[in-house]
Order: sequence, then structure tokens, then C-alpha cells
Amino acid sequence: MQKPNNYDKTKVGGQYTPISTGGHHMIIKQVSETKSSAGKPQIVVLLDTAPNDSQPGFFSTEFANDIRPDKKWPYAATRWINTEGNDGNCSRMFKSFITAFEKSNGVEAVWGDNFTKQFKNKKIGAIYGEVEKEYNGKTSMRHELRFFCEDAKVDDAKIPDPVYLDKPKATTTASVPDFVNVPDGDEDDLPFGNV
Repeated sequence: MQKPNNYDKTKVGGQYTPISTGGHHMIIKQVSETKSSAGKPQIVVLLDTAPNDSQPGFFSTEFANDIRPDKKWPYAATRWINTEGNDGNCSRMFKSFITAFEKSNGVEAVWGDNFTKQFKNKKIGAIYGEVEKEYNGKTSMRHELRFFCEDAKVDDAKIPDPVYLDKPKATTTASVPDFVNVPDGDEDDLPFGNV
């Protein structure tokens, strides 16, 4: 047999290592405004681990290694946040994100037309924990962003308790990364350009 074309550069499958649980120093790559599936106002936050994190550039490396034609930003580095709750008032998660951003950068959020631009390349803390997910009838534990915090508090952050599905299912230890579509928009707004 002849060696297949591009053999030496082809990535090996099944060797994915998830981001570690606990606190991480993060850089906000992009924030965009959108609507939830229920029509509520929402922001989408794309993140990467900071140069001073224990796993620097974790998600940008994952994105760069995505060989699919339509690159996807990693799911574990994307957070959808409804800006208001069912009662029409500010949601707790949105207030937590804004507060963590403000404390991490020593600034106050600026409201208005260019709201999302102020976040790009700013720091924030994030705490990752295990969350049980179901896919094709099997469950697995995934490492997901659970909470935002002030960047200065990352190193003292406790690992949150795992979140389990309500009903017991057959379990697997397979861990496959999830990805999300990169939002359409002006190329200048994308943190990773035409990679």
C-alpha cells in the first residue's frame, strides 16, 4: 500500500483532552447581541484561555485544529446569556457576567449602540465544572463553563459539584468536543479572522 496523501499532516482522532475543571483566566474574544429561541434578548460570548492560564490559548488552538471546511468555535468556550428573565427584568447570569467583566478590568460597562465592542480582548474569570449530557441515548460528563468570576479570584475558585441528568442512563467515558457556528458578521469583528 502507498502512503495516503497528506498522511503526515492528518490529525489522529480520539485524542481530545477537555479543559480542566476549576477556575480559568480568560480573554473575551467576542460578544454579540442576538435573540434566544424564545425571542428574548441575548448575548453570545466567545472566550479563550489567557496567556497566564494553566492551559493558555486552549480554545484558539482547538479552533485552529478544526479541519472542517466550516470552522466552529468550541462549545465549551461559548456562553449564551439571556439578558432578561421571564419576568422581563435583568437576568442573574447577565448581571454576573457584567460584574465579573467590570471587576476584572477596573471599568464600568458602557451601555448603548457599541455595547458589545467594549468586551473584545478584555479579561474575565470563568469556572468550569462537569455537566452530564446525553447524546444518541448515551450519557457522558462534559466540562462546561458554569460561572463567571473576577479574574483575580480564579486561582482560589472551587470546582463546582457535578450536574447530573435526572434519569439514570447507560454511561460512556467518551469525551467528544462540541463546537458552535461562528456568528456571521463583519470580518473585523471576528477574533480569529479567516483562519
